[in-house]
Amino acid sequence: MTFIHLLETRDSPVRRRAQRDAGFTLIEVLIAIGLFVTMAVGVAQLIAMAVDATRAAREHTSAVVLAAAKMDQLRALDWTYESAPPAVPAVARSDLSTDVSDPSFTSGGPGLSPSPVGTLAANAPPYVDYLDDAGSWVGNGAEPPGNAVFIRRWAVVPLPADPDRTLALYVLVTTVRHDRVRGGPWQRRSGVEALLVSVRTRRTP
Repeated sequence: MTFIHLLETRDSPVRRRAQRDAGFTLIEVLIAIGLFVTMAVGVAQLIAMAVDATRAAREHTSAVVLAAAKMDQLRALDWTYESAPPAVPAVARSDLSTDVSDPSFTSGGPGLSPSPVGTLAANAPPYVDYLDDAGSWVGNGAEPPGNAVFIRRWAVVPLPADPDRTLALYVLVTTVRHDRVRGGPWQRRSGVEALLVSVRTRRTP
């Protein structure tokens, strides 16, 4: 009896074994596909998490750099004493007119005047400006323009123990996206924002 004849016989052992092997092969393929799909979903989720983490890290790094730049601008404003002879009382020299929300540092701003309450929690000109993804200045109004990516806010607070000589400077940088998702006044950092604090004290000449 030839091999082909055995396959053509309904109850032949060769035919039954061939059918059994074909059935197992199909089940194995289905199991393999299921495992592959499960692994692919898991890998896709890991990739998405990695992309989000990378973007958050990049945004946080940019926020820190932008906050440091604004802090340098605030610390560069006059907050010292005029030079005077030893017998003459020192006269305070304070910048209370520079608008640091404008990159040209025009006059007509508050300088280092005490800021109103809440300038870190919401956009309060002239204690806010906006920057694009490259960190370039794009505006300083009450609402961020369409090309704004970062929001930078700051506050100038005299220390109660020595308000005439010592200021606390605060700079907060967040993203427009996080600010809109939050849907209310800023109260605490989410991991992307950067908050810098510095103390400025008049020095006797």
